Amino acid sequence: MNFTGRVDLLRSLHEGLMSDVTAVVPHALHGLGGVGKTQLAIEYAHRFRKEYELVWWIPADQPMLVKSSLAGLARELRLPIGPSTGVEEAAEAALDALRRGVPYTKWLLIFDNADEVDEINAIAPRGPGHVLITSRNHSWQGVVDTLAVDVFPRAESIEFLIKRVPHGITETEADELAEALGDLPLALEQAGALQVETTISVKDYLRLLDEQTTRLLGTNKPADYPLSMSAAWALSVSQLTTRMPIAVELLRCCAFFGPEPIPRDLFDRLPPEFAEGSMLAETLADPILTSRILRELGRYALVRIDSASRTLQIHRLVQALLRDELSAEEREAMRKEAHLLLAAAADPYEPDDTAAWPRFGGLLGHVTPSQVDQSEDPRIRRFTLTMMRYLYSSGDFKSAQSLVDRCIAQWRATSGDDDQNVLSAQRHQAIILRELGNLGESFSLNQRLLVRMREVLGEDHEETLLLLNSHGADLRFRGDFAAALQHDLDSLRRHEEVFGREHRRTLRAMNNLALDYLLLGDYERALDLQSTTFRLQRRPGSQVSSMNVLSSWNGLARVVRLSGKYREACDIGEDAYEFGVEQLGVEHPWTLRVAKDLSIAKRRDAKADEALDLAHRTFELQVRNVGMHHPDTLAAGLCLANAQRTSGETAEALALLEELTPQFETMYGADHPFKYGCDTNLALLLRVNGRAEEAVRVDNQALDGLDRRLTRDHHFTLTCAINLASDLAEMGEHERARRLGENTLSRLRELLGPDHPLTLAAAANLVVDLTQLGEKNEAEALKADTLQRYLRVLGPGHPDVDVAEQRRRLDFDFDPPVL
Repeated sequence: MNFTGRVDLLRSLHEGLMSDVTAVVPHALHGLGGVGKTQLAIEYAHRFRKEYELVWWIPADQPMLVKSSLAGLARELRLPIGPSTGVEEAAEAALDALRRGVPYTKWLLIFDNADEVDEINAIAPRGPGHVLITSRNHSWQGVVDTLAVDVFPRAESIEFLIKRVPHGITETEADELAEALGDLPLALEQAGALQVETTISVKDYLRLLDEQTTRLLGTNKPADYPLSMSAAWALSVSQLTTRMPIAVELLRCCAFFGPEPIPRDLFDRLPPEFAEGSMLAETLADPILTSRILRELGRYALVRIDSASRTLQIHRLVQALLRDELSAEEREAMRKEAHLLLAAAADPYEPDDTAAWPRFGGLLGHVTPSQVDQSEDPRIRRFTLTMMRYLYSSGDFKSAQSLVDRCIAQWRATSGDDDQNVLSAQRHQAIILRELGNLGESFSLNQRLLVRMREVLGEDHEETLLLLNSHGADLRFRGDFAAALQHDLDSLRRHEEVFGREHRRTLRAMNNLALDYLLLGDYERALDLQSTTFRLQRRPGSQVSSMNVLSSWNGLARVVRLSGKYREACDIGEDAYEFGVEQLGVEHPWTLRVAKDLSIAKRRDAKADEALDLAHRTFELQVRNVGMHHPDTLAAGLCLANAQRTSGETAEALALLEELTPQFETMYGADHPFKYGCDTNLALLLRVNGRAEEAVRVDNQALDGLDRRLTRDHHFTLTCAINLASDLAEMGEHERARRLGENTLSRLRELLGPDHPLTLAAAANLVVDLTQLGEKNEAEALKADTLQRYLRVLGPGHPDVDVAEQRRRLDFDFDPPVL
């Protein structure tokens, strides 16, 4: 681009950006559609590319695309982001890196078509780099530094046309044509392309243009559709209709996609299921004809084809004009055609298959503009449900929530509350609510929904079974572990009857049942079931997603750890963590859950430094990704506090626990086992920080709560009882400590066996109490037996063995499992 006016604009833009040394204010190019704002931004990025270490383009007309593009930027920045990391966390990581100038200080972000001022202004990072915005919205004035982009000066219009139509137009003719087209760059491009393709004379073009303008004057075009553009577009379409009418049909279909790049694969042969009712099915069945059509559209400048990315793109103004030319019936037919192409492109890919996420990402920009939520076609509703699941599986919970809420409202209005797709969308809605930490809302919705699905769809319908499996998690989150076990026993039985014992959905139900057994302290059954699940999920052809494999793998590591086999748990956990990082990325929710459990295993296996480092990193990532008020963040926070205590950072650990404790009550309620477990940890830290009297009070309350919710014969409750005995001993109440310790040891031997590390800790502590009370013979006998077992279970040199040998007290803490 060598036109003087545009060069001056570029120079002014460059001077403005470079003069703002603090880069606290973005810069915006604003003007009517078709004046070339986007092209100007492209040209700026091209001309001054060497002045930046990074240039990144962000389509900004849809919020979900902004986050998706920023997530891609996170990988370009080589942040610790895996290929399948959640969109929200990856986007925030990218913005944080830009603000800090790491790894680049000289960066340029271009937000294209950013018409939502408040939303984009809140996202645009302020840092050492530059932000450039293109928009039709004049409201950017006063918010950022703005530069108006107008039509070409006449001299540049003439120069453009002469270059676009070499040897086919004189300067006088170019002047006449520019006058008729109002010097609008996009209209000039359309006119030039048409003349190149058809060799139409300028005289004939102007005559036809006048006819189109006269016709268009009566159609009341909005202000954003310049009449010159409308006329030029109409003339190009008219000529193309004569030359290749089928191309116009495909072009009209493109008008109902978004203005973002359209994957070329959308125009492949339609599968039989989607070919039925499609006007374009016969055309698309001929790949040679399809290629000719797309190339013809490109030659007429009606679409822009990018061979490298295998996409095509149509200007939003051309789309709007195409839609306005159609009757209501024609618009509905073309919108349906676009829906069928989108749905066919997504079928048969699974939305939780990470390998398919790039394909779904390419469709995402067309979901909202094509108004898929308006369709009553079952095929399109299935596609929309798939996109919901893709969004929350990839971590973009806010976009998923927006789509599901919109669809539920629309589908209810047209199909009623009992429509299967409405019920399915509500099932997705409950999952999204739970992932966002709204546990109460998720439980209530699923409880009502399960009753309704059973009535409407039947007990053994696929949707009912999917919800049945999901609702078990709601019960676990409520702390109703025994109820969850009964629920999941029924769920597994029904899954086996309907899907078969080794179906991926059945294996997911089996994994949940293993977790129920673990929560109730039945480690033997949990280990057997978890091992079977993991083995079947890992077999070739299981079709189990990476997330479900990782969940099962982590469950296996966790039950091995809770069974007292710490070294084996570390080995399994390391393998699982490496798999998570490779398949899902270091910041994926499931990878972080595995990291938290691995830190616990390392702490139990006396690898305190490694445990503390991993706990720190995991907690920081959780806070950054989902904030403090989230179950995963609270669990990671407890893990970190426990690691800090083990490493001697008792004051820091207490400060963290005092911050987390009220949030556990807010998240789970005042009478939840996890809340009492957190209180147990708080009491432990109060005691080791010299506040034993407070510790006794807190542990007493926690023990009463755990007795009520789980009974005394539960490993959570007995862990609290061990610590309360230590509180009492610290207060000099050795007889009470002894009685509680003896009762606790007896129960643990029955529950977990005499060789479990928790049982041995209770025994070692009782040795201390017996010694304090002068029961020397009994103390020595118990000590000898305990040390012999400790050495066999944990081996010499383990800190717990050394503490028992020195007749000091052992402390055990609570770590909430992933539910």
